[in-house]
Amino acid sequence: MQYKNIQGIDIPEIGLGTYKLHDRECERVLRTALDIGYRHIDTAQMYKNEREIGEAISVSNVPREDIFLTTKIWHTNLDADDVLQSTEQSLRHLDTPYVDLLLIHWPNEQYDLRETIESMLVLRDQGKAMNIGVSNFPLPLLKKVNDEIRAPIFCDQVEFHPFIDQLDLLDYAIDNDIMLTAYAPLAKGKVSGNKELQEIAEKYDKSPAQIALRWLIEQENVVAIPKASTDEHLRENFDIFDFFLEDEDFERIDQFEKGQRLVNPSFAPDWG
Repeated sequence: MQYKNIQGIDIPEIGLGTYKLHDRECERVLRTALDIGYRHIDTAQMYKNEREIGEAISVSNVPREDIFLTTKIWHTNLDADDVLQSTEQSLRHLDTPYVDLLLIHWPNEQYDLRETIESMLVLRDQGKAMNIGVSNFPLPLLKKVNDEIRAPIFCDQVEFHPFIDQLDLLDYAIDNDIMLTAYAPLAKGKVSGNKELQEIAEKYDKSPAQIALRWLIEQENVVAIPKASTDEHLRENFDIFDFFLEDEDFERIDQFEKGQRLVNPSFAPDWG
């Protein structure tokens, strides 16, 4: 495992996304991932799997302090009191006194962002959320919360893969020592069918998915949280630390068409 140092904290560069993992499958995947060596786990209130994740962590042989655990507050729970109550429920479900990172899952203009952040800071001061951040915040909103509200933002979790442009957001994250967590880093499986990624993968005796993940984590301040449910894919996504992309291959991926946003619900912000 390799790490990114963000604001003095070492974060595993590859984590496990758990969206749509439920019940016994979720527990099985988590236990397998921890056995393989995953130490970065991402969940959310909306995923409805915090209880299973907490159970898998509690019965594993991995000390809680060795795991970087993230959960996210759903966009209808951003009222100041709801932030506190829903996070307390998340902690009970996860069977842990704290999460390493607590995020706003999606921005919601119906709630006062400053009040939401203030409640998150209460949780941080209580030791229940070691770091706070946001998810799906485009650059103007990230600037608002970081520059205007002056909140101690640790992370922005966004869709990031070879077919979407996040360069402006990445530049700002680097300048401000903010972590950019790439969700859907394999573009919902689209990387595997891309001929150019297949060509690059053959050169390194790797898979297109491994090339895409390598392209992400070789960028400053970027970590990735691919979802996987089979042992094979869990191991494949983790086995990316024994090679580096040559500059020409990295730049080739940089030149891909970047207009494919795959996650865009009706309540999404204006991406700009």
